[in-house]
Parts: sequence; C-alpha cells; structure tokens
Amino acid sequence: MSPIRLGLARGALELRQVLRNRKDLYSYLATPVIFLGVASWRSDGRTPETTDLMLAGGVGATNVMFGLMTVPQFLFGDREDGTLLRLRGIPGAMAAYLTAKTVFVLANIAMAVALLLAGGNLILGASLPSAPAQWLTLIWVVTLGIAAVVPVGAAIGALLPPAREALGLYMMPIMMLMFVSGAFSPLKNQPTWVQHLASVFPLRWIAQGVRSALLPDHAKAQELAGDWQHLTIIGVLVTWTIVGFIAAPALLQRMTRRESGSRMSDRETKRLAKAAY
Repeated sequence: MSPIRLGLARGALELRQVLRNRKDLYSYLATPVIFLGVASWRSDGRTPETTDLMLAGGVGATNVMFGLMTVPQFLFGDREDGTLLRLRGIPGAMAAYLTAKTVFVLANIAMAVALLLAGGNLILGASLPSAPAQWLTLIWVVTLGIAAVVPVGAAIGALLPPAREALGLYMMPIMMLMFVSGAFSPLKNQPTWVQHLASVFPLRWIAQGVRSALLPDHAKAQELAGDWQHLTIIGVLVTWTIVGFIAAPALLQRMTRRESGSRMSDRETKRLAKAAY
C-alpha cells in the first residue's frame, strides 16, 4: 500500500477509536462549546453582522488550534510511548503518519465547525451560508486550511524538546498570533508591520476565507485589499501545504533517528520519579 492509503486507513482507525471513547470525544468538542458559551455571554447588544464576524473568527481559530496545538500534543504522546520510534525503519511511514493526522484532524474540525455553525445560529442568531457557493467556499477553505497547518504543527512538534513544559511555552506565541491575525478583530486596525507579518501565516487567510463564506458580500470592503482574494487564499494555503509535507517528514525522521529505547526508558523513569515526588 502507498503511504497515502496507509495514512487514510490509519486516520480512519484513530477516528473510530475516538468515537468509541466518550471522554476523548467530549475533550475534542469542548473547544467549540466553550467558544459558544463565551460568545453568548458577550453577544448582548451586538449587531447581527458583528455576531457573524465573531462566529467566522471562531471557525478560523478552531481550525488553527486543532492543527497547530493538537498535532504537537499527539506527537508528544507518540514520541513518549514509542510509536514514532517503531515507525522509524518503515519506508514512507512518516508521510503515512502525517496523512493520518490530517484525516483525523479534518474529521474533528468538520464536527467542530458543524457544532459552531448550528450553535451560532440557534444561540447567537448568526447567519449561515445562504448559497451553495458559500457552502462550497467554507468546505475548501477549511480543508485547505487543515492541510496547511497540520504538517506545520507536526514540524514544530518535531523541533520541540521532549518535555511537557515545551508545549506550554509553544502555545503562548500561537495564541498571540491568533489575536493579531485578524480572526477576531479587523486587521486594518493593526500596525502595518503586523499586517505584513500576519499575511505570511495561514491563519490570516483561513479567517478571511471563512468570512467570505459566512458574511454578506459587502463585508469584503473591510478587508485589507477590499476583496475576498480567493485566488490568493488558495495560493498561500497550497504553498504552506506543499512546504509542510516536504519539511515535516524530514524533521520527523530526523527526530526519530535521535530516539532510542534507553532514552525513552530514562524519560519514563524521570517522569515517574517526578510524579512520586
């Protein structure tokens, strides 16, 4: 089997395992539920268009959080239990691993986005896409967005040291990037250098694509270019996808070459000693 087919099969298996485990399922759906609760609390006195903008930001941010925060956590766990070490000698295993995580995260994102849209409409009174073209735009933006951020999350996870504290430190710049990328506030209000910086990363374009699917067409006047820039969104996300799927397997392979059974045993011993203390 090709690495892609192996990855699809592995992703489907991991997804079935989550669906059979209520605790895991609740943990993955907690993010959209928390966002809906906070948005409902802050929605008093807001106009319908502002509510739609808030919902669009939530969809875009959820996309990035699953890709850039959840994937490194998966990677940390798979490094600790020896999964990545066992994959080291299998040709194409890292490409299959990345494909599996992409499928898994995409399925979770689909559930989260469906929950956000349904809850946003029922609880916040937010508008849903009103035309088939808008639904199609939402689908390809979310799909391309996941394909762009999952390998980046894996590459960053491969560079992080094998310590849980590293995940906490890594989350801080990601949260800062989310707030300056125009997901929840107009990018026009940011300084010029912040606009240029945000335009390099996928989040700005994912959020803009989601807004183009959820907001009325006249809302594009609030964007930096005064347009939804769908071709630019496709170009940026495809570029990140290609670069990520080239760099991430190499970085994962490099990381696993440094792993050994003795190192895993030492980390486990230290972890147990710390827990006992």
